[in-house]
Amino acid sequence: MGKFVVRKTNTGVKFDLKANNGEVIATSEVYKSERACFNGVESVRRNSVGAVEDQTVEGYEVQKHPKFEIYKDKSGELRFRLKATNGQIIAVSEGYKSMASCVNGINSVKKNAPDAEVVVQEPKE
Repeated sequence: MGKFVVRKTNTGVKFDLKANNGEVIATSEVYKSERACFNGVESVRRNSVGAVEDQTVEGYEVQKHPKFEIYKDKSGELRFRLKATNGQIIAVSEGYKSMASCVNGINSVKKNAPDAEVVVQEPKE
């Protein structure tokens, strides 16, 4: 089972959703408070059931929120973002070289997010 790792940054609090192997599947924005970050975790749990919208193909079918959007970044890598029912981006992926890897990342979020435990990572001394 995956886990949400909540940690403090220089500017706030963020989470990473990690798979069983420790790989980061998706990352949140930086929140102003730990409470807001935990709300973000809950939002990812609720919205991880969304459809997939492949924005890399011409004339793609627009899906309703919540949804995963697959897109190409400026360097040409594939990425996905999870959007909540209100259209806000609540998690983003790393860059992938292949569509299959990107889709595997989405499937991993769908599989891991609903039941993932939340671990608060203490700052390193």
